[in-house]
Amino acid sequence: MSGTEIYVSTDVETDGPIPGPNSMLSLGSAAYTSGKVLLGTFSANLESLPEAGADPKTTAWWATQPEAWAACRRDLETPEAAMRRYVVWLKALPDKPVFVGYPAGFDFLFVYWYLIRFAGESPFSFSALDIKTYAMAVLKKDYRKTGKRAMPKHWFDSHPHTHIALDDAIEQGALFCNMLAENLSKP
Repeated sequence: MSGTEIYVSTDVETDGPIPGPNSMLSLGSAAYTSGKVLLGTFSANLESLPEAGADPKTTAWWATQPEAWAACRRDLETPEAAMRRYVVWLKALPDKPVFVGYPAGFDFLFVYWYLIRFAGESPFSFSALDIKTYAMAVLKKDYRKTGKRAMPKHWFDSHPHTHIALDDAIEQGALFCNMLAENLSKP
């Protein structure tokens, strides 16, 4: 590999399934090299969009996660301030950022929408890599049979999954780097 990409493992916490009608509450990213060197992290808790509302099903789920809810409601920033700060952080990375998510289809939807709306640009362009899809290819299994339970245990480090965006971004980034290393070591 040429080493011209930085894998930005990203997790978001939201109050519903889609940006606009719902808000991104928290954003966490962990920037990794292909060799699993953690270059830095970014975290922000965002104010809710004034025109949005919380989804009832998501609100019910949050009621089961009081610690994570409390964590994502501390030290709130406006979406404009958070996303502009995020763009500066992304552009300061030493190489081109590639968004990495689990599931990328959900997290990238929110991040891209917020970047375009509040910062006017996306340093990711349209580059989003889905960890589960990558696992499907590495394991040669059907997509729906490639959940975390189907993945080899040695792919997982001891990072917690707390539903705090930065914690989960670090955990997912390490998982992706372990998968990448194993795949690249194959003849």
